[in-house]
Amino acid sequence: MGRPQESFNKKDVRNKKEKNRKEKEAKKLARKDNERSGHLDDMIAYVDENGMITSTPPDPSKRIVTKLEDIEISIPKQDDSQKMDPIRKGSVTFFNDSKGFGFIKDSETQESVFVHVNNLLEPIKEGNMVTFEVEMGQKGPIAVQVKIFK
Repeated sequence: MGRPQESFNKKDVRNKKEKNRKEKEAKKLARKDNERSGHLDDMIAYVDENGMITSTPPDPSKRIVTKLEDIEISIPKQDDSQKMDPIRKGSVTFFNDSKGFGFIKDSETQESVFVHVNNLLEPIKEGNMVTFEVEMGQKGPIAVQVKIFK
């Protein structure tokens, strides 16, 4: 028995499928060769001392040791002469004895600082000059160690 007659269209379809299979195999081999060439080394980047990204590794002899305490994020450098005295002075602008809270206006910064009865060393009332220290509370600065200034 002879082979059945193939039409031109059937031969064309078979040739296209064979051609696509060979192209796919060639691409697969090319990808496999590229993986072995170590393209991971091309993707490594380094950061220099100025924060710029470079392709060359840093020189270990120029290494600088930095203490964690010296790093300040989003804060400009301050010298010790600008630091404020921790004990501040101010006047009581509002104090509610029944609710146990009030506000002190700082005499230097003119900021209003919250004060609670638990942070008082002695009883205060509106208009008193007081000394206090400022700490950060849950909702902002609060006055602690509050006593009347004499």
